[in-house]
Amino acid sequence: MMRRYSLVCLGVLLIAGCVSAPPRNPLAVWVPSKNYNARQPSMIVLHYTQEGSAQAALNTLRTRNSGGPVSAHYLIGKDGTIYQLVSEEERAWHAGDSQWGVTDDVNSRSIGIELDNNGSEPFAPAEMDSLLRLLTDITTRLGIPRTSIVGHADIAPTRKDDPGVWFPWSELAAHGFGLWYDPGPLPDPPPDSIRWSR
Repeated sequence: MMRRYSLVCLGVLLIAGCVSAPPRNPLAVWVPSKNYNARQPSMIVLHYTQEGSAQAALNTLRTRNSGGPVSAHYLIGKDGTIYQLVSEEERAWHAGDSQWGVTDDVNSRSIGIELDNNGSEPFAPAEMDSLLRLLTDITTRLGIPRTSIVGHADIAPTRKDDPGVWFPWSELAAHGFGLWYDPGPLPDPPPDSIRWSR
């Protein structure tokens, strides 16, 4: 009995060791280096689902939509439930053809968060509360600047308009996330900044 127990324990340890080992190419000799790091997201992209329910969005984000497979790291339901679909270490397919600054592969540099909203209604208070909690968590853990939160429309303005006109950017800014403009009048430009052509 003790021998069988020992063999079972040895088998469990061997399996556990295989599970935690990094993927290795069988064609190569594994000579590990410590000089690497994981994918490091530097921004967060907000979306609306444009679906009728969180369940419909979950189905789309785990299968495919009319344009092909899509995903996001997180989906927040109207009731405030936070669903995680893709590990933060992995590249989710939420940004599509997009650009932000010098980054033209936004999927590789970002965390995607979908919000359960069809685009034609205000965002639910419970959903916004959960978004603020999630943003606080992600920016703190991953060291993403709190100002590096953008909408899908910001990175793909000719293709997308989400999270849409109902999204409360000023509320996010009041909690220290994203950027919001000063509602006051714009100052006049300096006199030497205007160039007239003849």
